[in-house]
Amino acid sequence: MRTNRPYVQLDPAVIEQARQMDLLSYLQRYEPNNLKRVASNVYCTKEHDSLKISNGKWYWWSRGFGGVSALDYLIKVKEYSFVEAVELLTGITADWKPPPVPTPKDEPKELLLPPKNKDCNRVTEYLFGRGIDLSIIQDCIADGTIFESSKYHNVVFIGKDESGTPKYAAYRGTIGSSFKGDASGSDKRYSFRLLADKPSDTVHLFEAAIDLLSYATYLKCEGKDYKLENLLSLSGVYQPKKEIKESKIPIALTTFLKANPHIKTIFLHLDNDRTGRLCTAALKELLQKDYKIVDEPPPVGKDFNDFLLSYLGIARPISSRERPANKSQVEISDF
Repeated sequence: MRTNRPYVQLDPAVIEQARQMDLLSYLQRYEPNNLKRVASNVYCTKEHDSLKISNGKWYWWSRGFGGVSALDYLIKVKEYSFVEAVELLTGITADWKPPPVPTPKDEPKELLLPPKNKDCNRVTEYLFGRGIDLSIIQDCIADGTIFESSKYHNVVFIGKDESGTPKYAAYRGTIGSSFKGDASGSDKRYSFRLLADKPSDTVHLFEAAIDLLSYATYLKCEGKDYKLENLLSLSGVYQPKKEIKESKIPIALTTFLKANPHIKTIFLHLDNDRTGRLCTAALKELLQKDYKIVDEPPPVGKDFNDFLLSYLGIARPISSRERPANKSQVEISDF
């Protein structure tokens, strides 16, 4: 009689009601033709003559088990499911519902950072060669948002949470053909950023850390203090959906906006390629209801580092095309 009916949570009062009925009362009421008197106070069932009922209990001698209630009998002998047996005894049909699904807990992953090099000379040389201001590089090294890995001398960009704990790390090759990738356990909610020293109601958005640093350098060259601005990278290219309305806001940005509800204006400094323009259009559509959106792509070149190099009159390093690291490169490079 057992069926594969879905799980249901029964009312405890209904279950208790079902438990109250003894087997003799059940058989007298529902299966009188299956009941046989053996002695003055002993009964059995015609179906199973070794199943004896006496003094409110029953025992199936040939099978070696017994019980007290009719509920026990229906489940153990008739092989009803628990819910079906309760329904039969109470006449109350259960409201079938799927079992409660436990909410999975998002276990925080451990951020695996590569060992630090004893100095940051290679990283400093690389970033300076990309036009980044030397004092900005030194400030980032001093506060631990940039360091040089020991084995392959990659530049490692660190993203920290509100308490200053490293939660995200992106690295970029500095030798030969450059590559880039994220460290294992990186939490993209906390991408690389430089936050304003004083309260500011604006935030500037970039695709990559190198573009963010390029913009900070440009501000400094223009006689402006980059430390008065919130500068936030997106940890790589943001991919909107084909239907813009179905797209989601990048998690690094939503996390920042949630932690900084006073933000009113968002400057978009995304790349000057097709992907960058699509991303800009998507973010404008998704954010313009709640924020003032200012589209400020680089005036020259594909990204803000291209623009900075042009602005400074520096030739772009011949470092081949930057390509994402595959998984084996990530593991071999530093970890």
